[in-house]
Amino acid sequence: MYPPKLEAIISLFESLPEVERRETLVSYADNAKKQEPRPGEVFILEDVRKDEECADTVGVYLQVDDQGKAHFRMTLGPEVQTLTRAMTAILCKGLDRRTPQEVLELPSDFVTRIVGAELVRVRSQTIYYVLTRIKGICKVYLDRQRMAEVA
Repeated sequence: MYPPKLEAIISLFESLPEVERRETLVSYADNAKKQEPRPGEVFILEDVRKDEECADTVGVYLQVDDQGKAHFRMTLGPEVQTLTRAMTAILCKGLDRRTPQEVLELPSDFVTRIVGAELVRVRSQTIYYVLTRIKGICKVYLDRQRMAEVA
């Protein structure tokens, strides 16, 4: 049901007691910087903006390879919260090499399985923000692809 890399991450978090779950989220947040664009990378789409529901600017970058598989990079402003940083690292890793259509069709119910019901209740907007942005850039890509096919 979920991409294999994402399923592995979900399984890891489900196996952890609450304290270790939160520590692991912090660890992922610390690794969010690794998801930034690298020198020389070129992207099909870039969406950099500050939304009302986020504390700072977030950039989502999409590349689609010759096999139609998506690769995501993200930039996060210094005020972006820890949970958003964690979800950035988790989603960039877990959704890598999926098609934009697969990403768009991904149900969001796995988020609770990763962060736990308590954090979802307290930080619901933050938790789903990154997934919404990634799905949004995939939708723009797919819409452009459809328009190119019609033209």
